[in-house]
Amino acid sequence: MTFRTRFAPSPTGPLHLGHAYSAILAHDMARANDGAFLLRIEDIDQSRSRASWETQIYDDLSWLGLMWDEAVVRQSERLSDYNSALEALWQRNLLFPCACSRRDIAEALSAPQESSTTMGPDGPIYPGTCRLRAPDNANAPIPKHVALRLFLSRAVDVLGDDPPLSFQECLHNGKRIVEIPAQALETTVGDVVLARKDMGTSYHLSVVLDDAAQGITDVVRGEDLHDTTKIHVLLQRLIGLPTPRYHHHMLIRDDQGRRLAKRDDARAISKYRDDGASPADIRRLVGLDA
Repeated sequence: MTFRTRFAPSPTGPLHLGHAYSAILAHDMARANDGAFLLRIEDIDQSRSRASWETQIYDDLSWLGLMWDEAVVRQSERLSDYNSALEALWQRNLLFPCACSRRDIAEALSAPQESSTTMGPDGPIYPGTCRLRAPDNANAPIPKHVALRLFLSRAVDVLGDDPPLSFQECLHNGKRIVEIPAQALETTVGDVVLARKDMGTSYHLSVVLDDAAQGITDVVRGEDLHDTTKIHVLLQRLIGLPTPRYHHHMLIRDDQGRRLAKRDDARAISKYRDDGASPADIRRLVGLDA
């Protein structure tokens, strides 16, 4: 199987050194394995995405010497695929509509009977407010203009533990199999949102479908998304998609040890370029040989 990896930025701000590190790693892995390096624009958040930021992504990557091997994929052009997947999950009674706001969730979690708040990959574990009154979906149309959450306990029942959920983690010093106890997902992940009411999809659903559609064999991304991979492996199994290998790399941090964010314009790739840095300088700054 041909080695295929990707870089998937959102056009919501400038690329910074952390993006450069991830993109260079993915690109160099593809080249070292005689494979393909793909580019995907994750622009499902149309309220924040800007064409100017997308153009700058192309400029920054080209300046770094990173060339993608196939046509760019934009998530905004794949909404029908996401909707089809949601419809299938809805008919299997694996989704439920949720009208809770962030404030509603916070108040539910602060109630006296909630002794502690468990944090998951998306923040506080959803307390199940709307799940408790979830309808039978078999003969009902999928609702519009509401969030749709994964009915996790039903999903776990559907999958069972044979074979167990797992993925291969590829590290600089070897490989290991990470097992995901399905029953533990209820307390460590919860009923995650698979479609936001203002998007019609979510990061979790889109990235799983996109990786499969692009034939990605190796996902290169930051270690901050390691726990999120549990959600993606679960969705891959539910939908019947292959699970790629994962390479969760270290994060590039500032002098105070904080991970870089798009608001940190001082470390934007374009700023380094404007100040006279070379692509080789960027590689050295992120700890990679030129």
